[in-house]
Amino acid sequence: MRKTTAQRLSIAMIGTRGVPASYGGFETAVEEIGARLADRGHEVVVYCRDTAAASQREYRGMQLVQLGALHSRAVETLSHTALSVSHLSTHGGADVAFVFNAANSPFVPLLRARGIPVAVHVDGLEWRRAKWGRGGRTYYRMAESFAVRTADALIADAQGIADYYTQEFGAATELLTYGAAVQLNPTANRLPELGLVPGGFHVAVARLEPENHVHLIVEGYRASSARLPLIVVGTAPYGAEYISKLKELAGDDPRIRFVGGVWDQELLDELYANAYSYLHGHSVGGTNPSLLRAMGAAASVIAYDVSFNREVLGDAGRFFWTPADVAARIEEAELSPELQLELGDVLRARAAERYNWDSVTDGYEELARRLAAGYRYEPRGTARNPRSAWSARSESFTNA
Repeated sequence: MRKTTAQRLSIAMIGTRGVPASYGGFETAVEEIGARLADRGHEVVVYCRDTAAASQREYRGMQLVQLGALHSRAVETLSHTALSVSHLSTHGGADVAFVFNAANSPFVPLLRARGIPVAVHVDGLEWRRAKWGRGGRTYYRMAESFAVRTADALIADAQGIADYYTQEFGAATELLTYGAAVQLNPTANRLPELGLVPGGFHVAVARLEPENHVHLIVEGYRASSARLPLIVVGTAPYGAEYISKLKELAGDDPRIRFVGGVWDQELLDELYANAYSYLHGHSVGGTNPSLLRAMGAAASVIAYDVSFNREVLGDAGRFFWTPADVAARIEEAELSPELQLELGDVLRARAAERYNWDSVTDGYEELARRLAAGYRYEPRGTARNPRSAWSARSESFTNA
């Protein structure tokens, strides 16, 4: 990993739960990119939500600022970002700020008023998440438009997200994907803790929310003649109702096991690397780190059929749309063990070639230097067609 001898920048990373990463894609990106930027000589400040690690002030070369948040689904992110922006504005500022999540765009003008250029990582299509009611979906759509009009640059992690911002807002984005952790010599020492053996189970790893389609995976698996068990890894901070639904769908099928959240990365890596197949139902979040981690572990992947997943997997993925598709893909997989190994090897090679954290960090560093030098993207668009095909698809999805 190289260190730079060029201009040292002060870089703030705002809008996530922070590091060490133990929750989602944004947190993984902040940790991997932030640590590499720090290794290259930059001052990196990461704003973290006050957690059990609240006393930690430094991690992998990054400076951590621990702040609180209101623990309510509707305002948790916004309340923490408000505190973060206030802290940054009153404690010396930064040369550049990376703000994650378009929902945080209302705070962009406050940073820019302090002379801090801002890039907003817009994430996926948050307004399509079923957990949000009409008010939440409306807010996210407004926040996207506000990010387009106020940020100095926009970051998309998938071509599909970049296309969306072009079609909806006439806005250019920086296409900066995520990286994949590639396992060349995976272990299986921790599997006995869950009563598992290598190659002896299917696994789904997800935040348990409707748009991640774990319900389709569970329903389809239960209808299948699968011999190997399905291990469901995940939880959700406000998802009790959906989790209850999943367990109702599983019924008394002894082949389906819910193991909750697995925060131990070593154990989680072993689950990816030793699964017979990995089932991925994510649909709205762009390039998904869980999918990349499965690919890097040479897992054979059965994924929900949306453009983001096809973009990442290419021809080596297999796809589903309905529970019947899930059942068919699982049964086909169990009939062809050698093919699963071959597909997994292809996906691992694809992950190593296309999703490299050092290359991703190159993109962030180059963008940070441009922003610090006065860059601001053009043209500055506004919403072109609020009743577009994207909106129609949203209504169809949320009413499903």
